Amino acid sequence: QVQLVESGGGSVQPGGSLRLSCAASGFIFTNYAMSWYRQAPGKERELVASISTTGGITNYAYSAKGRFTMSRDNAKNLVYLQMNSLKLEDTAVYFCNAARLNTNYWGQGTQVTVSS
Repeated sequence: QVQLVESGGGSVQPGGSLRLSCAASGFIFTNYAMSWYRQAPGKERELVASISTTGGITNYAYSAKGRFTMSRDNAKNLVYLQMNSLKLEDTAVYFCNAARLNTNYWGQGTQVTVSS
């Protein structure tokens, strides 16, 4: 059974940091590129960051560059999103995604709320 389980969300003040984790199981983790998406209320889901199967290549949305860092641990089937200098507009539900060819798996999401 495929599972992607996100954790690490919460409430933080502007300028704060959070580290999201995504634990993967039920598929060959090293065969899948991994991504973080987010969806704010009333908005479409958007790509935040992605990482290649080996972790050697990462890509970030413009809004995340310089503030967020995505990484993966292939030995533990984990991906991370380190989020620094958080802004009000980063408030959203953050989803973990695994993708390979025409196959996509999604987690249930974790809420990140940035408020003063």
